[in-house]
Amino acid sequence: MIALDQLTKRFGAQTAVDTLSFEVPAGQIVGLLGPNGAGKSTTLKMLTGMLEPTSGRSTICGFDLRREPLAVKRSVGFVPESGAVFESLTGLEYLEMVAALYGIRPEAARARIKQFIAFFDLSFETLTDKLLGAYSKGMRRKVVITSALLHNPPVVFFDEPLDGLDANAAVGFKALIQTLAREGKTIVYSSHILDVVERVCQRVIILDHGKLRLDGKPEELVAAHGAGTLEKLFTQLTGGAELERRAEDFAKTFRS
Repeated sequence: MIALDQLTKRFGAQTAVDTLSFEVPAGQIVGLLGPNGAGKSTTLKMLTGMLEPTSGRSTICGFDLRREPLAVKRSVGFVPESGAVFESLTGLEYLEMVAALYGIRPEAARARIKQFIAFFDLSFETLTDKLLGAYSKGMRRKVVITSALLHNPPVVFFDEPLDGLDANAAVGFKALIQTLAREGKTIVYSSHILDVVERVCQRVIILDHGKLRLDGKPEELVAAHGAGTLEKLFTQLTGGAELERRAEDFAKTFRS
């Protein structure tokens, strides 16, 4: 469903993503991990057609990212980290606009929208009476997730999807992506919340400085490195232990 072959992105002299290669089959939930600046968001933006790669090749559902960009965009749903929306529209206007862009008939779009807002415990009145600029961060996130899934894409990319969601909504979201994967959808889940990734992802890919560092099942990678938890493994690989030492040194300045 997703295939990267030496995918690379440079911004001037800086290499954000460095010859990245991996494949993801249908029905798999993959956690894309890495520290800030590792290249996660840049990779997702390339795979969704928002950024053009400097070199390398990628296909989504068999469509070439460079030669068939519209076919790729029809095949994917994307929840960006920013959660940006058109704040001058109501929630319903925004979702109906997205549905129209994907060619979904109005009556079918309205039915799907009602299903999603019921799942996320949003009232239809909220969607119609308030502009998105007046929504809370969590409510916006629910609308953005709904917009990414409206056209029933076979591949879905999530970039920090739990940001702003309350505890109940987060539990519901985790159940949702597991259900989508069982139905054959491919999920790429980028997050810094490692305990959630460890619970819901069947596979993790760890990036650092744009390069692939590890790729495999969370429990097998943790066991192979004797780390105990995914968080400890991530710390070992990406220099987190040094940050912990610096934090301890910083705390000593207050004690002295």
